[in-house]
Amino acid sequence: MGLLRLLVLAVLASEPGAAGGAETVGNSSEGLLEFSVGKFRYLELKKTFPEEAVLLHISSNVTFLIFQIHSQYQNTTISFSETLLPNASGTGTDKGLVFILRPEQSMCTWRLETLDPEPVQTVAILLSYSESDPIPGGCNLEFDLDIDPNIYLEYNSFETTIKFAPANLGHARDADPPLCDTETGRDSRWRLQYDVYQYFLPENDLTEEALLRHLQRMAEVPLVQANAVKVVTLTADDKTSVSFSSLREQGVIYNVIVRDPFLNTSAAYVPAHTYACSFEAGEGNCSSLGRVSTKVFFTLFALLGLFICFFGHRFWKTELFFIGFIFMGFFFYILITRLTPMKYDVRLILTAVAGSVGGIFLVAAWWRFGVLTLCMLCVGLVLGFLVASVTFFTPLGNLKIFRDDAVFWVTFSCIAVLIPVVFMGCLRILSILSCGFIGSYSVVLAVDSYLYTSLSYVTLNVLKRALHVDFRRAFMNVPFQTNDFIILAVWGMLAVSGITLQIRRERGQPFFPPHPYKLWKRERERRVTNILDPSYHIPPLRERLYGRLAQIKELFQKEQPAGERTPLLL
Repeated sequence: MGLLRLLVLAVLASEPGAAGGAETVGNSSEGLLEFSVGKFRYLELKKTFPEEAVLLHISSNVTFLIFQIHSQYQNTTISFSETLLPNASGTGTDKGLVFILRPEQSMCTWRLETLDPEPVQTVAILLSYSESDPIPGGCNLEFDLDIDPNIYLEYNSFETTIKFAPANLGHARDADPPLCDTETGRDSRWRLQYDVYQYFLPENDLTEEALLRHLQRMAEVPLVQANAVKVVTLTADDKTSVSFSSLREQGVIYNVIVRDPFLNTSAAYVPAHTYACSFEAGEGNCSSLGRVSTKVFFTLFALLGLFICFFGHRFWKTELFFIGFIFMGFFFYILITRLTPMKYDVRLILTAVAGSVGGIFLVAAWWRFGVLTLCMLCVGLVLGFLVASVTFFTPLGNLKIFRDDAVFWVTFSCIAVLIPVVFMGCLRILSILSCGFIGSYSVVLAVDSYLYTSLSYVTLNVLKRALHVDFRRAFMNVPFQTNDFIILAVWGMLAVSGITLQIRRERGQPFFPPHPYKLWKRERERRVTNILDPSYHIPPLRERLYGRLAQIKELFQKEQPAGERTPLLL
C-alpha cells in the first residue's frame, strides 16, 4: 500500500499544473488531499477516516513550509507520518508544523486525523517562505516539537496568557540552520522582533462558521497587519509570553509576527483562539447565558439604580442606602474572595447581605448624627471610583508604568479622592451627578448579565486587579462593536436625563433634608408637653406591643362551650 501511494505521488508530481487552485473543498486523488500554497481549505475529519495532505510542484526558492489546521473546540492531530512522534506531531484546536525542505525536494505530505467521535469541521492552509524569512519557533527549547510555530494559550477567569518559542534566522535549503545561543550580535537571532496581534470576533457570536471565516484573516502576514490590532512589540531579550484580560464568551484570535529588521522580512506563527470558556463543560459552558444568581442580583441592583438615577436626591435616605450598599459590598466581596474558597453563588449572597448592612449603617449614621460632609464623602468616593475606572479603561490603563501595583493604586486613589474634593463646595450637584452616573451604570451591569458588553469591564478590570495579583501584567483590551455603541448611548442618555430631571425638580428646594434625629427629638418633646396634641394620648410603644401580642394570643385560645356556666341561685 505504501509503494502504491509513492507511485501515485510520483505520477502527480510529474504532471504539470497538477496543483489545484483556490477552491474551497479541493481535489482529492487516491485518498490524498491536494493543497495549494496560500489557499484555505475546509475539511471534515472523522475518527475512522484519517486524511493525508500533499503539496506538489514546490518552487525551488521556497525553503520551508508551515501547514496549519484549525477547529473550534474539538482536537485534531497533524503529523509527518502515521507514527505519532512527540517531536513531529501536534494535537489541539490550532496546530501547525514546519517542514524544512531538502535540496531538489518538490513535494511533501502531512497526515491529518482526529480522535473525537464526532465529525470535526476544520479549515487548513499551507504557507511557504524563502531563505531570507525568519523561521517561527526555530529556536524552541521549551515545547516538544523540534521547530514549533504554535502559540500556546492558557486562560482562567482573570487573564489569558499566550506563549511561543523564539524564532531563528532563515537559511538556504542546503545550509545548516544558524546556532541559536552562541552569540547575540546582529548576525544572530537576537536581532529579531516579535509583534503580538489581537483580533476580536463579533460579539455574542459563538458559531463555528464565524470562527473559521475570521481565522482566515489571521494566518498570513499582510492580512494580520491589515485586520488585527498590534498590542506590543517584543525583542529577543523579552520573555516570549504575553497576558491579556480574559473576556468570557467573547472570541479572540491571537497571532505573532516575527520580523527581521535587517533584511526587512517577516513570518507569521500559527494563530490561536479562545473564548475564555469551555464548550464541553457540563456547567457554566460557553453556551450558557450566565448564572441565575448573577442575573437576579444585577437585575434588582439595576432597578434600584434606575430609581436612584431619576429620584435619588429627592429620596435622600434611599440614595445613602444605595451608596452604602456599593461601598460595603465591593470591599466585602474582595475580602471573602481572597480569604475563603467559597463558591461564587455563596459569595454573591453574602455580598448582598453585607451590602445591605452597609447601606443601613450609612442611613443610620445620617439619621443619628446628621454629618452631611461624611455622607457626601462616601457619595463622592463612589463617583470618583467610577471616574477612575473609566480613566484606566482607556488605552492609558495599558501603559507599562501602571503595571506596578503601587503606581496604579496610588494614581487610582488620587483620581477617586479628587472628585469629592472638587465638588466639596457644591454638594447638591455632587449628589445629583452621582445619582445620574452611578445609577445609570447599574443598568449596564444588568445588561451584561444577559448579553455581552465590553462596558461592564470598566469596573470588572479594577475588581480583577484587586483579586488577582498577576492581573497587573495583563493588557486590558476589549472589543468595541455595535452593541457597545448602543449601550454606551443608553448609558449616556439615562445619565443626562436623570441629572437634568433632578436639577430642574430641585430648583428652589432646600439643598438637603434637615437632621432626622433632631426633628424626631423636637417632635417627641412637643408631644410630651402639648396635651391637646392627639398623639399625646397614644399609649407608649411597649403597651401597644403588649396589646398586639394579647390579640394574637386570643386567636389561638379554644372557644368556651356554650350554655350556662354559673350555678343557679337557690
